[in-house]
Amino acid sequence: MIDISSPAYPEPKLGELRVLATLLQEPSITRTAQILGTTQPAVSKVIGRLRRQFGDPLFVRNGRAMQPTARALELAGRLRTLLAAVDDLRSHARTFDPTCSTRQFSLLLTDVGMIHFLPPLVARIAALAPGVRLRAVPLQAHQIEARLEAGDADLALGAFPRAARHLRRQRLYADGYLGAARKNHPRLGRLRSRSGFLAEQHILVAGSETGHAAHEAAQTALAGALAPANVLLQVPSFVAGAIVAAETDGIVTLPANVARRLAGPLGLGVFDCPLALPRIEIAQYWHERYHRDDGHRWMRQLTFALFGRRR
Repeated sequence: MIDISSPAYPEPKLGELRVLATLLQEPSITRTAQILGTTQPAVSKVIGRLRRQFGDPLFVRNGRAMQPTARALELAGRLRTLLAAVDDLRSHARTFDPTCSTRQFSLLLTDVGMIHFLPPLVARIAALAPGVRLRAVPLQAHQIEARLEAGDADLALGAFPRAARHLRRQRLYADGYLGAARKNHPRLGRLRSRSGFLAEQHILVAGSETGHAAHEAAQTALAGALAPANVLLQVPSFVAGAIVAAETDGIVTLPANVARRLAGPLGLGVFDCPLALPRIEIAQYWHERYHRDDGHRWMRQLTFALFGRRR
């Protein structure tokens, strides 16, 4: 029997408990390290210490995943309650004054989100809260809940139709699609017609784990309308698709905000897509633990003021 009250096994530190909570949410040492911004060996060392402290393996290997033991599952609910209480105490320990704050806010964003959200946010924050800093966190859709719960990110901005229902969310706007081709494309004028559009070579952006799950319906509609011979290329990134279109005769279909944003720098001509494609609902998502935090509320209100639209 291991005596966890012995000096050789001191009580777990708060940071170690966050590692445990994240690994319970995202049962992979690799992904846990990514979420917490640390290394796999560091996570393994923490789990080793926690195993000694709790006198239990906590996790066992099941293929590539870490399967929690019954003891670990028993701890999960209490860990969430404890960490939420700690964050609540911290949020009430000081009031947030944007004019003198040096707080850093971390945002989960896709490549599209970085292009659309960051420039206006950086400019507005520089004017209102010059000491506040932003950190853009690259996103994989399956990590949203774990990263928001672990505190690795404050907000997720984008279209995430499969996000867990327990996450707080606020709708910002709905986006449609535009076609894009280089401005000197030899048949640019014909692309607005359905027949002219379908006859061209297309660059398809495939919905992927980089956060473009909301695009899957539009991707399916495009792929279904096009003959296989008219698919020039498939890529997992809207930005990559736009760059290829700017330097070839390929046509790319992009969310409207992205198409307009990239048209000037890349020399693209944009046009209404002649196919009926579903619109994308864009929202901001956050965890309940930060809902009443003054600084977090300020950041959400700023984001909504910049990007929110009435239905």
